[in-house]
Amino acid sequence: MTDDGVHILQQLGHFLIDAIFRDEPIENIKEIVDGGAPLWYQNESEGASALHAAAYMQNAELVQFLIDQGAIWNSVDNLKNTAGEIALSFNNQEIYTIVRNAGIRAEMLLALLSSHAESNALPDTLVIRSEDSTAAASTDAFLASKLRFIKDENGQEICVVKAGDEEIGVMMGWEKEIMEETALQIDSWFQSLPNRPIVHYIVEPHADVLQYMKEQGWYKKTGVKVVENKWQDSIPELLTVGGFDVIYTDTFSEDYNALRAFFEHLPDLLAGPESRFSFFNGLGATNALFYDVYTHLAELHLADVGVNVEWKDVHVGEKKLERWGKTREYFSLPLYRLPIGSMGHQN
Repeated sequence: MTDDGVHILQQLGHFLIDAIFRDEPIENIKEIVDGGAPLWYQNESEGASALHAAAYMQNAELVQFLIDQGAIWNSVDNLKNTAGEIALSFNNQEIYTIVRNAGIRAEMLLALLSSHAESNALPDTLVIRSEDSTAAASTDAFLASKLRFIKDENGQEICVVKAGDEEIGVMMGWEKEIMEETALQIDSWFQSLPNRPIVHYIVEPHADVLQYMKEQGWYKKTGVKVVENKWQDSIPELLTVGGFDVIYTDTFSEDYNALRAFFEHLPDLLAGPESRFSFFNGLGATNALFYDVYTHLAELHLADVGVNVEWKDVHVGEKKLERWGKTREYFSLPLYRLPIGSMGHQN
């Protein structure tokens, strides 16, 4: 496309956003869109798209129209807000739900396509993705990276890894309350069993973590078996156990597709309807809309494999400024949604 063509599209996009902010009739807005105004355009002053503007004007009919026409549900403005956050700021549940459901549909479609084709063959116009080859998003890079087990300036015991020019927390002290609540939810059921499980399998591929576990005495604990491998390569061995009463997974540098792939193995790994499953629910957790979308997505995909999920809200918003120290933030929301899953009873 020529520079003139790009300039024309920018003008049309700007005209569309202004028309929405002027609260022009929806028929006028539709004519502008039909005339070629790009829905992906975001103005320079605020980073607002047409969808942001419609959410700000609290026009649910227009929001639905723009979504139907291909507006990008997850675009963020200069303040890092999506149209969903704008709707929430007005306590407009109707518009928020429209945007969230658009996100769920888009991610469901992406997951479906991912299951049938290599990721590099997917159309790059479906959703916005950024490539990250650092330890934060590449399993191979993470496993080849050096980990540091330290105490931060707030006295938290943490594990960090270098990713590009910054350090990222692999395990942070503030997650302890999440782990405690997960254990409480599962162990209250655990303790009611007449025969408590006596074998604890830990699957861990990173050499530094394995060394740390040896130093902390994990290899000598009664009933603990450490599998020194990635979970993907450990499935055949785990299947020989005969079914687990409880499974918990918390990987680093893996995306939702990898988590969903793990879901697919649950019917074979769980011992039966009385077994429990949970995972660290942290995908998209720097944005309320993204977190909501991935939480719903996980529930839908778990239902596909026969796992029913109940959610418990854990408040993690206190001492937010002390939570991260000098590491990159990966969870900035006040509530953590803790999943507890169980296999559905067969009729």
